Amino acid sequence: MKPSLAILTLLLSSTASFAVAQDLVIRGGRIHTGVETAPSAEVIVVMDGRIAYVGEDRPDLAAPEIPVVDLAGATLFPGFTDGHAHLDGIGQRELTLNLEGSTSVADAMARLKAWAEAHPEGTIVGRGWIETQWPEARFLNATDLDTAAPGRIVMLGRSDGHAVVVSTPALRAAGITGGTEAPSGGEILKGPDGQPTGLLVDAAEQLVATLMPQQDPQAIYDAYRAGFRVEAEYGWTGLHFMSAPWSHVPLMEAMAEAGQAPIRVYNSITPDGAAQLIAGGPRNASDGRIITRAIKYYADGALGSRGAALFDPYSDRPDTSGLMQIDEATILPLYEAALRGGIQVATHAIGDRGNASVAQWFEKAFAAIPASERPNGEDVRWRIEHAQILRPSDYHYFEDLPIIASMQPSHAIGDLYFAPARLGDARLDGAYAWKSLVDRGVIVVGGSDAPVERGSPLIEFYAAVARRSLDGFQGPDWRPREAVSRETALKMFTLWPAYASFRESELGTIEVGKRADFTAFDIDLMTVPEAEILEGKAVLTIVDGEVVYRASGASTETP
Repeated sequence: MKPSLAILTLLLSSTASFAVAQDLVIRGGRIHTGVETAPSAEVIVVMDGRIAYVGEDRPDLAAPEIPVVDLAGATLFPGFTDGHAHLDGIGQRELTLNLEGSTSVADAMARLKAWAEAHPEGTIVGRGWIETQWPEARFLNATDLDTAAPGRIVMLGRSDGHAVVVSTPALRAAGITGGTEAPSGGEILKGPDGQPTGLLVDAAEQLVATLMPQQDPQAIYDAYRAGFRVEAEYGWTGLHFMSAPWSHVPLMEAMAEAGQAPIRVYNSITPDGAAQLIAGGPRNASDGRIITRAIKYYADGALGSRGAALFDPYSDRPDTSGLMQIDEATILPLYEAALRGGIQVATHAIGDRGNASVAQWFEKAFAAIPASERPNGEDVRWRIEHAQILRPSDYHYFEDLPIIASMQPSHAIGDLYFAPARLGDARLDGAYAWKSLVDRGVIVVGGSDAPVERGSPLIEFYAAVARRSLDGFQGPDWRPREAVSRETALKMFTLWPAYASFRESELGTIEVGKRADFTAFDIDLMTVPEAEILEGKAVLTIVDGEVVYRASGASTETP
């Protein structure tokens, strides 16, 4: 019998072996501190996991008993933090059918066929397809799946996580027919014959939720192990986990206690745990390795699947203006409860109507619960996740309330192939408007939304400063003025995620007294040509002074 999640968590806790904070001397490469008054250094001394010295190198800094990390010409930065990702999904991507990078319907279905042959029993679950650059230029449908995996229940999520295509056996098992009405906030795509095509958008995905294989505790644990490994290898020292399942929080805490959480995790939980989190207050486990103090809500869907809520109809499908997932009457009491409990709120909003609605709801909640009734006073640091399509007339909300804009640069360089068609030219003025917000003094947190995107910090940094696709394409209408400087991009992935998690006094820059979190790449992000950013790789990831990832042959450590 496999242990339950609770028992597995208990077993991990009983074998706690959390790593002792380390002493280190780091030298041998460029060091960018992220501190404007002292932007570079030659050496860092770490004592008990904290930065004890930053500055010019001196022979007397190293003691025989303190390990020396030789950067061997690599470039060191403050620890990079992914400001919006899904740790469980990153791990699951490693363990299920991955359709990321599929070049056509035929390619995606060839992958499905091979997976079905290798796994002849059970439901097939996968994710990662996106049709916007396929020659067929269409969504997947049930017929595609039925041909590649005859007779099987197949469920393949679109890359954005806001739509799923299912096979005919899945439609039958869920009882979905031409007469089935979509739930509020969802859409069942239907063909000319009135029958479902197999594509279910946003809330309609819940119609097949019961067909998903139930993950046993070991599978959940394995997914987190894989997710932690991948993120450390990419060079992330921290991750803001959006929609973290409330039931998984104790497991992550136990993994940290057992020394199995190599990077920091800042949890924004699913709403089902909101009452418990508000009642119990923020959770801080393993000396800050796992922190849970936010709740994630959804206002609308995604642009690619036309679920993002717009004020005006989609330019390429005028019969719809998107899908709201929640309304004011429902969300305001939840926001007010979070304010009273001192809990941060993060809300997904992509379309201009979705973003305006959330900003106005934030404003009403702040007015209803004055600062004197909030544990954090004025310092609530509420966030809109994505803030992707804005009306310029709504920028002021982010500045005035204020609101943290949690944005993912790689979305812009993927969406540039289809967003102009979805939105038309005029609405692009407020699309992925990083620099416009930064210029107004708004905190813009950079993230990847992995596994929606690949999740590489180098891709995200490149996207922020180049605003071009991975092959250099931009297009004449893609608002190049919204690209940011490299100094701003560095803040988006270091200091500003620290601020968004209430930890700017401990993380985000290389300064004496802060925690020793560092990321080293084999290129200097601040000076190499833009295209060469994509050729780099992470060579060293350090958290609390502990080397949690080292690329083979990339650096040396001597006692």
